[in-house]
Amino acid sequence: MTEHTHVHHPPPQPVLNWGSELADQLRWHWENQARPRLEGLTDDEYFWEPVPGCWSVRPRGTGTAPVQAGSGDYTCDWAYPEPDPAPVTTIAWRLAHILSGVLGQRSAAHFGGPPADYDSFDYPGTAAAALALLDEYYERWISHVAALSEEDLARPVGPAEGGWAEAPMSALVLHIHREMIHHLAEVALLRDLYAHRDAGAVKSGAERE
Repeated sequence: MTEHTHVHHPPPQPVLNWGSELADQLRWHWENQARPRLEGLTDDEYFWEPVPGCWSVRPRGTGTAPVQAGSGDYTCDWAYPEPDPAPVTTIAWRLAHILSGVLGQRSAAHFGGPPADYDSFDYPGTAAAALALLDEYYERWISHVAALSEEDLARPVGPAEGGWAEAPMSALVLHIHREMIHHLAEVALLRDLYAHRDAGAVKSGAERE
């Protein structure tokens, strides 16, 4: 009688698609938190300066910061090196930073996006124009990140990124997602502050009556 030996094979391990996982990290935040908080953004909010001395996006020739970056009708306040402490910045400035530096430069360097850098960017002068560009730049970024293979993610970023040249592409992707998450959270907070900007004055007036 022949004995049959049963070999127990371990269950197959799920295959992780790291490009998709990295894309989902930002996609979830974008769809559930960041982008909904931008709906209805007005030009008044876009340019609102909560404290004196803010950096913002301004009509060309009206800025007072050491550097007025940009190629179009609006320029972005800047300085080299950045002051310490850095000035408070408006929603317009924060979105400009995301568009030109965070997404723009990286998409141009790696994903066929239009050329983008702080000095030559055509900064949007309205909230609607900024959000339209943000949607376009986000979609380009997230679709390309989702398509990155493990080999792509392990490959050094290359000389287009300066100090990031030797880092793997995965490190750059994580850095960009950190930038997006924290800057868009700052924009949401500025919207909250704008919505309640007169609350203190109203309360004080009621207390005097």
